[in-house]
Amino acid sequence: MPLTFRLASWLFRRGVPLLPAVLERLLYLTRNCDIPASTRIGEGSYLAHRGVGVVINGLCSIGERVSLGQGITIGGTFGSGVPTIGSDVWISAGARVLGEIRVGDNVIIGANAVVIRDVPDNSVVAGVPARVIRTIAPGSLDTRRGLLLS
Repeated sequence: MPLTFRLASWLFRRGVPLLPAVLERLLYLTRNCDIPASTRIGEGSYLAHRGVGVVINGLCSIGERVSLGQGITIGGTFGSGVPTIGSDVWISAGARVLGEIRVGDNVIIGANAVVIRDVPDNSVVAGVPARVIRTIAPGSLDTRRGLLLS
């Protein structure tokens, strides 16, 4: 994750006023992505292609080692809660993860998929609306290198 986000999040969690909002705006101006400091994102997660076009609701929780592709949206729908994303997840370019759902661990979300239902662990989902198209072995996804090790 960008240092700008990590610093804004650290300041936000310690109750520092104003500066987190300034850093959020800086992140938006330099990377064209909207990730509030209140968003919980685990260690080892990163933004592909500098996070261009990424929008994440500030109430979302994202696990460790999650790859966030460009142009993705993670957030609520009208009147619903927000998603919880597990660890070791690859969210491909243009994907939408919407509503009060849970995306399990070791999951691949295909490009431009629209995820509106829970996704079980060790799954590959794609389509509109997204559906499971394959299961994968636990621990077989290397999100840092973008490899499926099976």
